[in-house]
Amino acid sequence: MTEQEIAAVIALLRSVAQTEIMPRFRKLGAADIRTKSGPLDPVTVADEAAERALTAGFKRLFPGDDVLGEEAASADPDLLQRLKAPGRVWVIDPIDGTANYAAELPLFGVMAALVEADKVLAGFIYDPLGDDTAVALAGSGAWMVAGNGARRRLHVAAPVPVEQMVGSLSWRYFNEPLRSHVLSRLDRLAQVTDYRCAAHQYRMLAAGHCHVQMFRKLMPWDHAAGVLLHKEAGGYGRHFDGSEYAPSNILGGLLMAPDAASWEAFAEAILR
Repeated sequence: MTEQEIAAVIALLRSVAQTEIMPRFRKLGAADIRTKSGPLDPVTVADEAAERALTAGFKRLFPGDDVLGEEAASADPDLLQRLKAPGRVWVIDPIDGTANYAAELPLFGVMAALVEADKVLAGFIYDPLGDDTAVALAGSGAWMVAGNGARRRLHVAAPVPVEQMVGSLSWRYFNEPLRSHVLSRLDRLAQVTDYRCAAHQYRMLAAGHCHVQMFRKLMPWDHAAGVLLHKEAGGYGRHFDGSEYAPSNILGGLLMAPDAASWEAFAEAILR
């Protein structure tokens, strides 16, 4: 991507957040919130409005690219097949952390990733409250872009032994017996959190504010941008079986760590 294209994507995310997301924050009524697959899967009128605006914006900026939004794919799961098809696809999460947004908690983000042939080429994670964007380009590194355009490089934390690792582990989608197995081993780490917001968890990880992350459910809009961000910040991430991340693999689980050796130690302590 060119510098002009990067700036245009950031401007689009900011604009949609300012016009569709923030004006509705802490102003939602009961009729503005519903659930999709279950009580842990809410959606709001702000998610839907923001996705419409983002979809139109990306189609305007990149007329030859396809767009895959979370809400559209939730209504038609067959759309996920686009990730393996020829051509570029923008995968967007209009509000990541909808449960926080609906609960009036100021911890949510806007995510976008450019995918081609099941490979992530670019990732953007915008924080509407901090007005900054974590950006990653495949093979070119990761950085934080402030609202005034200032940049700083992102680097993962230095490796530490398992007992000193701090991380966010999202275990609520695990099935038995893996669920009980993982929960029984959480005390092997120094600290475990879950912010209900992959956008900020990936930003923390790429900026070196935690060491590890673990996820089970891998919808591409939640993870494509963040996995690339972590990788370009120097980190090492793999599916539970050790294979490289693929946006179309939504059930393979994911472990993230500072390097390969840390990944092995983390997997041994938590999974095996």
